[in-house]
Amino acid sequence: MLELTDNATQVIRALVGNSQMPDGAGLRVAGPSDGQEGLTISTARTPRDGDQIVEAEGARVFLEPVAAAMLDNTALDARVDDDGAVQFMLTSPGG
Repeated sequence: MLELTDNATQVIRALVGNSQMPDGAGLRVAGPSDGQEGLTISTARTPRDGDQIVEAEGARVFLEPVAAAMLDNTALDARVDDDGAVQFMLTSPGG
């Protein structure tokens, strides 16, 4: 299962809070589709049917089934650069 670092937890809470989403909202991570490569990350009001839900200290991530399989046994980390842009990174759990 995907783990969230402390940094990712803080960034997710800030993103969801700043977008004036309802309680229980989070980030949704979707796997590649329609010939696209990579993962898609967006804010979401609620999980979709079949999404795996990862929660840590008030931060919620909704993993679409393909993304959940791709991210199993990884950790999501995040940082905000000097310009305020958010960058998400995948690492080994506990790393």
